Amino acid sequence: MELKNQTALSEFHLLGLTDNHKLLPLIFTMFLSMYLITILGNLLIIMAISSGSQLHTPMYLFLSVLSINDICYSTVTIPKMLVNIQTQDDSISYIECLSQICFVSIFGEMENYLLAVMAYDRYVAICKPLRYTVIMNPFSCVLMVLFSLLLSIMDALLHSLMVLRLSFCTEVEIPHFFCELAQIIKLACSDTYLNNFLIFVAAFVFGGGPVCGIAFSYIYIVSSVLKIPSSGGRHRAFSTCASHLTVVCLFYGTGVGVNISSAVTDSPRNTAMASMMYSVIPPLLNPFVYSLRNREMKEALRNLIGRFIYLM
Repeated sequence: MELKNQTALSEFHLLGLTDNHKLLPLIFTMFLSMYLITILGNLLIIMAISSGSQLHTPMYLFLSVLSINDICYSTVTIPKMLVNIQTQDDSISYIECLSQICFVSIFGEMENYLLAVMAYDRYVAICKPLRYTVIMNPFSCVLMVLFSLLLSIMDALLHSLMVLRLSFCTEVEIPHFFCELAQIIKLACSDTYLNNFLIFVAAFVFGGGPVCGIAFSYIYIVSSVLKIPSSGGRHRAFSTCASHLTVVCLFYGTGVGVNISSAVTDSPRNTAMASMMYSVIPPLLNPFVYSLRNREMKEALRNLIGRFIYLM
């Protein structure tokens, strides 16, 4: 199979979330605010973990990597949208679009794997507490993060290379605020059967594994916690998983919502609005989930903010 672009197409046009130009200033302000809050919130999480020696544990290492990933995930899509609105130019070059597809896939899949790794960490902490430091040693933690990144890159490159084989019409309008893989495939003039088949296979192989890992981890966690005789012990055990479980529900819940929306509506704009839920909302809310539901994180953030105020 020859992996090359079969058209002289040089750019796409991102139609955004609405045709109403009067709403563009509101959309610009809303997305700029969400992006700044996402960056600030995740940076605070990273700085709090770095500065708090009591947080130098595998769980918080994975959380800091998740925060870095969320910053990158938002940065791939939102700044380009803001620039397009500000310059009133909806174009995006073919290379930029392909890059967005690749990096959105990398960081979206990386979030998937990180949530699975964090679930495994909670499983070891609750079900094998005496062996926790042996199993979750620094080398193993770094290896799991790097392996997750490698699998994410492999998945993203697979889809990106398959897009290169597609040919497009000369005028291509994307009813979205970023280049989403599914939307690009729909706009192709050539046969897309192989692309759609690979999306299905990759979702099953690369996406199904982490989901099953999370499910099995929590099955064992619940089983172990229910064996704890005291209600206080059960509550403490469950509380260590509460933040992670909330983030899992947020990430996969928004993803399921997008799929349901795509199935029940023929409107590309409605699909774009739904896609915003999984690409923008989880990175925005994750820092709040962990900072508001985690006592150690709240204490570290208070100390960090206190040091900033003292220096000022």
